[in-house]
Formats: sequence, structure tokens, C-alpha cells
Amino acid sequence: MANNWTIKILDSIDQIKKVEDLQKIVWPGSDTDVVPAHLLITAGHNGGFVLGAFPAEGLEPPLVGFAFGFPGVYSTPDGPRLKHCSHMLGVNPEFQGKGLGFQLKRAQWQLVRKQGTDRITWTYDPLLSRNAHLNINRLGAVCSTYRREVYGEMRDGLNLGVVSDRFEVDWWVNSQRVNKRLSSKVRTRLGLEHYMAADAEIINPAVRNNKGWVVPSAAGEFRSKSGAAVTESNILLVEIPSDFMALKVADIGLAKEWRKESRTLFEDLFKRGYLVTDFVYLPGDIPRSYYVMSHGEGTL
Repeated sequence: MANNWTIKILDSIDQIKKVEDLQKIVWPGSDTDVVPAHLLITAGHNGGFVLGAFPAEGLEPPLVGFAFGFPGVYSTPDGPRLKHCSHMLGVNPEFQGKGLGFQLKRAQWQLVRKQGTDRITWTYDPLLSRNAHLNINRLGAVCSTYRREVYGEMRDGLNLGVVSDRFEVDWWVNSQRVNKRLSSKVRTRLGLEHYMAADAEIINPAVRNNKGWVVPSAAGEFRSKSGAAVTESNILLVEIPSDFMALKVADIGLAKEWRKESRTLFEDLFKRGYLVTDFVYLPGDIPRSYYVMSHGEGTL
């Protein structure tokens, strides 16, 4: 798949203006939320970079994907430390599902390592199954941070209607975990059956309503099979809707309920020392999606 794309750093104003146009395609409906060219190019001249993806063939191939990030800092007991903040990843809808997002992130990973930085962070909506599959399963990012209403009320077509809660993920670029997932070697991926065989439990087993949409368990009632409060199991599974975008269109009230209930659950689990370490997607006529929550950093 990598040979189908040309990925390069965009450093001219003409190239950067194409990123403005692509943002309007990926996140339609709100031109005021577009990151302007002058900010993109300034970040690129000061330690950040904008990556652009083009089809490998054609005399003047169009820009079909981009990634934008810039340097940031995070706190440690020894003082501030440098990281890379990956702010945006966008792929033209006509080219989604072809592995381009993965290739853009892989190129970003290579560049950040060359800069001598070991951590990349970014945010994404935890209820978006496709994003979870890329970020957690394929890239090997982990998460122990839930942020409420990060961007306030968003007006673009993809985010309108539901508050902008986000996972903030950590991508430790030099870790064995990440290197294995970005390797060209085939990796054995764990499925639901593997986790269930290891006594993992689905702590919010969703049921389907009469319209076929999954309905979340009630907040505060997360129990193991024995009925005891979940405090001891090292591996837990949390179900989310497999197509949250379609659910928002079909039933915005239920989408808001999922946001509320999942917020309560994830915040509670993170406080207990769990972190997101994997994601399982089960295709089929009735697809299902599950986060894998592991207890303690030793699970990495």
C-alpha cells in the first residue's frame, strides 16, 4: 500500500493552501475552524511540519491527505520535556479506508524520531471506532487521559451535535510496542476470543434497541459476571458503537447518551489505574467494537 502514495513535507505557500482546501472537504460545514495557511507554514518553519500525501501516479496528482503537528512540552518530575503535538490528520473521503492514514502517521513517526523526541500526543473522539482501530490497534498508541469538551462546541459537519470529549493518546515512538506495530513483519493480532480466554470481561455489555442500535449500560453499574464491583480484573473490555457517525444521524439522543455514559466509565477506569492498550473490531452483519483496558503501566 505504501507504494501507492507519495508522502512529503509541504513547505511552500502554494502547497499549504491546498491543505486549507482539503480541510474543508474532510470537515465540511465550518470554514472558521480551518487552520489557516499562515499558521501551518509558520509552524513548519519552527520545528513542526505539514506532511502531504499524493497518488504516486499522474503528472499533477491532487493532495489527498495530510498530517500537521508541532513541538510542545509536558511536565515530568524533572521539569518540562519536549514532545510532538500531532494536531490534525485528514484524508479525502474518496481515499479513506485504503491505509493512507496509517502511512501518514508512519511518516510522522520517522520524522519525530529524527528530531530526537520520544513522545507524540494527539486527541480523538473515543466513540469513533475507525479512529480507535487506527490509533490504538494499528499504531500502538495508549491512553489514560480523558478530556471533557476539549474544543467547546464544534460546528463542522462531523462533530456538530455532541460535546467534544476526547481521548488524549500517548505514542511512545521508540517503544518496542510501537516499533513492532509499525514493522513490515506480520503481527499476530489478538481478537475477542483471545481476551475472553484470558478471563477478560465486558463490563458494559450493550443491548440493541428495536431499531438495531446498541444502547449503553447505565452509568455507575459496571459489574463483573459475579456481580461484584470491577476492581480486581487486570483486563477489561469496554464496548462502544461500531458506527457512531451513523448513530448521530439516526438518533442524536442516543448518541448523547453514549457520550455521557462512556465519559463516566472511562474517567472512572482511568482513576483506577487502567489504560487503553488495544482495540477489537468484530465485522459482520452486526459489527461490535471493544476497547481493551489493562491495569497498570506494566502491561506495556
